[in-house]
Amino acid sequence: MRPVLSIASHPINAMSLSVYIVEDIPEFRAKFAQTVLDAPDMRLAGSAENLAEGMALLERGPVDVLLVDLGLPDGSGLTLIREAARRWPDTCDVMVVSVFADEHHVMAAIEAGATGYLLKDASPGDLANQIRELHAGGSPVSPVIARQLLLRLSPAPVVSPFADNASNLTAQERTVLNLASKGYTYDEVARLMEVSRHTVMTYVKRSYRKLQVHGKTEALYEARRLGLLQD
Repeated sequence: MRPVLSIASHPINAMSLSVYIVEDIPEFRAKFAQTVLDAPDMRLAGSAENLAEGMALLERGPVDVLLVDLGLPDGSGLTLIREAARRWPDTCDVMVVSVFADEHHVMAAIEAGATGYLLKDASPGDLANQIRELHAGGSPVSPVIARQLLLRLSPAPVVSPFADNASNLTAQERTVLNLASKGYTYDEVARLMEVSRHTVMTYVKRSYRKLQVHGKTEALYEARRLGLLQD
């Protein structure tokens, strides 16, 4: 096992936020490390590229923020999150930075003890600010993740009085909506379905009437809410 990297980005002082980074992809690990190194109020206490090295980092003692990926080559980052939460429940905040945006991974990370969840497309400046926000008591999450959490926590939808009409959408009408939800124009839909654009627009108008909506955005929202789209 190679030695765990440890770098002090600035002279250590009481105001520095100490950060551990556990990330297996070298490019991302270097990007995150540089973000911390460039921040005048942070110091990089150590970095690791896999679960075993990450566990070795935790043996060194607590830090203010643990930045961790979920998909590690020798195990799951969830193990590190649980261990950090067990050891330092009140002193170490955990920020997940991952490519996984699905509900399963998000909820598993939160249940393990993570209080922040970002996708890897965050810019260095955003990442530094999110680390500060996390340490200050916030729970920064990427917009896509926030939307998932809101949908999960929102009350069950009221059954629409038009649900029966919506269920009567024909196979062609559903196909048009599904293709439109994937970004195809109506001309492209017509070519894919091998029908005229006029026929496609007829399907569109019928689906709008059944869904009781007045435009494409409303139609896609209502169809998705009723489970009519194949995401």
